[in-house]
Amino acid sequence: MYESEHFSAPEARAPHSLTNPRHMRRLLLTTMLAVPLAFTSAHKSKTYQVGRIETRLGEILFVLYDQTPHHKESFIKLASSHYWDTLTFNRVIQNFVAQGGCPDTPEGFSGSPYLLAPEFNDSLRHVYGAVGAGRDNNPEQLSAGCQFYIVANKNGLPKLDEHYTVYGQVFKGMDVVEAIVSSPKDSANKPLTDIPLHIDVIAMSADQLKKKYGFATK
Repeated sequence: MYESEHFSAPEARAPHSLTNPRHMRRLLLTTMLAVPLAFTSAHKSKTYQVGRIETRLGEILFVLYDQTPHHKESFIKLASSHYWDTLTFNRVIQNFVAQGGCPDTPEGFSGSPYLLAPEFNDSLRHVYGAVGAGRDNNPEQLSAGCQFYIVANKNGLPKLDEHYTVYGQVFKGMDVVEAIVSSPKDSANKPLTDIPLHIDVIAMSADQLKKKYGFATK
């Protein structure tokens, strides 16, 4: 396309609606109302599912990770059906773990409601307070739906990484976990006095976790 040096564009005129004072006021009001709504939506805090374990020694709270959806779903399902409420912390070892749910048996976990495929994740490691799924020595490293443990070693347990699935992290109650693993126990590391479980799942926002507990979610 060639331009003519004598070509002059017609004078641009603003649409009538933009020169109408009433319309301008209405447009300005609509914009003012929309901005806070957009801001609120963009900054809405994410909600997390939190496992709550109540024992005679105190309360333990831990976040259930989205990165391990099948283990998370399993824990919520069993908690909702009150499955855990008939069980105890049955194997407790200082500087190792507090294990709860169905106990280890020579037959493995044949009594577990089901087994779960492992969900190993490079960002979820066996640090202090990590919540993991127990299992027997099956070659597929399948998790037992009926058993969980909490890491009670302040240096973590890296030897368990890529062998056991981590699906949560304690953010309140590690003093309770320490009291549990310090309980008098028998030769099989079972507490001499039972520590029954009462478990449910509650919802907390990322803001609540950070402001109240100083916990930053992954």
